[in-house]
Amino acid sequence: MPNEPAPQEVPDPAVVEEVPDPAVAEEVWALLGRAVADSRDQWKRSVIERTGMAFSRIRVLRRLAQGPMTVKELARAAGMDPPAATVTVNALEERELVVREIDPANRRSKLVSITPAGRALLAEALATPDPPSPALARLTPGELRTLRDLLLKIEN
Repeated sequence: MPNEPAPQEVPDPAVVEEVPDPAVAEEVWALLGRAVADSRDQWKRSVIERTGMAFSRIRVLRRLAQGPMTVKELARAAGMDPPAATVTVNALEERELVVREIDPANRRSKLVSITPAGRALLAEALATPDPPSPALARLTPGELRTLRDLLLKIEN
């Protein structure tokens, strides 16, 4: 009949995604942070022994492996204050693991880049064996696969 309104489409409840609860997201983030931080101390010590460098310097190299940055950007990315980032960059530059070059987009600024020697040292650091936390043994194989899939979804 021409005067009847068109039927409204009802969304399939199985397809409708819920909006994440910020409180739950904060709790999950805190739990992930604690789970990782509490289990990485031995690995960090092994990296320090293997490379002879403070772990904060390895963290800076990891950030620079993604591309050149100013010291200010690097400080923010590595969770350091700018003076500490400057000291770290100076030390890495002395070891020829990074270089500073004039930023072509802003000639008043310098970009810090990782060198091939810095990439090699970073690769050595990241090749340090990092066995999983014994806490993961409390998960069933299915739970472990689900956790992996969720973490991959977050990472990508």
